[in-house]
Amino acid sequence: MAKVITFTNQKGGVGKTTTAAAFCGAFVAKGKKVLAIDLDPQGNLAFGLGADDDEYTIHDVLIGKVSIHEAIQTTHNCDVIPSNILLSGLELELSSVGREYVLKEKLASIMKFYDYIVIDTPPALSILTINSYIACNDLIIPMTPEILSLQGIAQLKDTIIAVKKYYNKSLNLRGILLTKYNERILLTKEVEELASIVAGQLGSSVLKTKISVSVAVAEAPAHKMSIVRYAPRVKASRDYVKVVDELYGEELR
Repeated sequence: MAKVITFTNQKGGVGKTTTAAAFCGAFVAKGKKVLAIDLDPQGNLAFGLGADDDEYTIHDVLIGKVSIHEAIQTTHNCDVIPSNILLSGLELELSSVGREYVLKEKLASIMKFYDYIVIDTPPALSILTINSYIACNDLIIPMTPEILSLQGIAQLKDTIIAVKKYYNKSLNLRGILLTKYNERILLTKEVEELASIVAGQLGSSVLKTKISVSVAVAEAPAHKMSIVRYAPRVKASRDYVKVVDELYGEELR
């Protein structure tokens, strides 16, 4: 049965999509069967993993146009369900009672085929975000050590608490992951301390492993690869492998 992992932050530019792709790469490197689902209308995760958005997308699945099996593409990285801009109109298209559970219901038929299902969400609080929270086991919040990135988490706090209380009692916030990390910058440590406070309010913590700043992180999507596959020897790539081990090492061994 698959473990479903959602990456979220209401602030854009925090490395959320890169992190989702890196986790996919690290899981595949361990011999695991992985499905990446792009829930962001921008479609960056699917693009970076080599999927074609001209095929069926997660939008087609959620509105009931096709089955989830029909939307899965097999790429050289992992299986992927892509997204496109049509997904931005889903808030209006899904108007029935129980619309928060649509993704979870669609995933039910494929859970047995994968070890991990990785979901990338849009940088906004929407029906897409809520669906991903309800459908997942684990929630991971990437953030850069900047005040605006921290503010994005603070805005999600009430939603995470409400979803856990009313919709998904097994939702597990695994931690806040600091990306684009440079310990020589004074602000980095200050924001890290504030992030620890917010994480504590959510019953979680800032993860020990931090993701270093790296040009290769930005280059990887252009080559249709995760950073773990594109540049396995750079520090940021090794950081991602390390954080996957920090969180899932026992079940991967």
